[in-house]
Amino acid sequence: MSVAVSIDPDRIGFDPARLARIDEHFGRYVDDGRLAGWQIVVTRRGEIAHSSTYGLRDREAGAPVESDTLWRIYSMTKPITSVAAMMLWEEGRFELNDPISRWLPEFADVRVYDKGSVLKPYTVPAVEPIRVWHLLTHTSGLTYGFAQTSVVDGLYRAAGFDLGVPAGADLAAASAGLAQLPLLFQPGSSWNYGVSTDVLGRLVEVVSGQRLDEFFTERILRPLGMTDTRWWVDEPDAKRLAALYAPHPATGQAVRADGVGRAALAEPSWFSGGGGLVSTAADYHRFTQFLLRGGELDGVRLLAPRTLRFMTRNHLPDGRDLASFHPEGFAETVLDGIGFGLGFAVVLDPVPARVPSSVGEFYWGGLASTAFWVDPVEEVTALLFTQLMPSSTYPLRSQLRQLVYSALID
Repeated sequence: MSVAVSIDPDRIGFDPARLARIDEHFGRYVDDGRLAGWQIVVTRRGEIAHSSTYGLRDREAGAPVESDTLWRIYSMTKPITSVAAMMLWEEGRFELNDPISRWLPEFADVRVYDKGSVLKPYTVPAVEPIRVWHLLTHTSGLTYGFAQTSVVDGLYRAAGFDLGVPAGADLAAASAGLAQLPLLFQPGSSWNYGVSTDVLGRLVEVVSGQRLDEFFTERILRPLGMTDTRWWVDEPDAKRLAALYAPHPATGQAVRADGVGRAALAEPSWFSGGGGLVSTAADYHRFTQFLLRGGELDGVRLLAPRTLRFMTRNHLPDGRDLASFHPEGFAETVLDGIGFGLGFAVVLDPVPARVPSSVGEFYWGGLASTAFWVDPVEEVTALLFTQLMPSSTYPLRSQLRQLVYSALID
């Protein structure tokens, strides 16, 4: 599959000279050593207006970014897991208000952190069960150990839930272990980025009767033609995998992070619906076109248009944005003027964040600075791939929006 430019940009409202600013701007990140390399794709009305690569997928090996480079997409796995869940919802297999303990009994009697320390936490019973919609919206009270912003995060790390799960645990064991840890808050009372989508992946397994990787392959990846998307990279394709980098704390220069990066080269013990996939620009382009087209691509329909529109509305209580419904913590997005739907961040008002976009645009990103968005109003999609962890290092996503929307002139 290819992500080559398919139309003259000016035929679909883009100024080619302004689109060229994208490469000039992001090229500076590579030239000064902050990034090793990147790949960017911008489309409108289903046509590719801009597609470019720059720099190296593996700087130490001198290997360039190419059209078929494999990227760890981390949390860009979450929208795919959310689609999987909503496919089962469309089959009537569950309702969004159903308690997840109906299928995952380990979550029947969860408790909520109240006060105390990692060594001596005090908890209270949950007054509301975790419901399916809580997992889809990150309002479950589950968190991430690596966030390091709360006592509960510390309890996660002590139990082996940091960037991964305890050694050898599969998804069923991981879900059972997470259910033994206290929630950060009462379900539905706040928003916090965490392992909700991993638990959602386990829910998909139990409801469907298939392992998550099998469900993905049979029901989503193969039907959409996403044949390069996988959970790990075998030896024949290992050279296509971009190296993972992190900023040097003193210089800001990108330095290899093989301790984390090499995990993508081995079959995992668990299939992380929250962050486990490796993909290509061509494959994820197909996923964004499926989203833009309302749940269908090339004659294959996985979701109804109304379902996708429902998923990309703001589901936070009282129509609030993340800034007013989120304790301090890590997130793959700015918070002001941004709501959250069933698996996606949703733009409510672009002005508070001071970043151009359309009301109703939906998106997400990954830990290694990858990102995508879908703008149904302008019929624009955009993809950014690089491998710098964490994603908060540089404002790559907001800068890409700034450059894309300033190139749109019709």
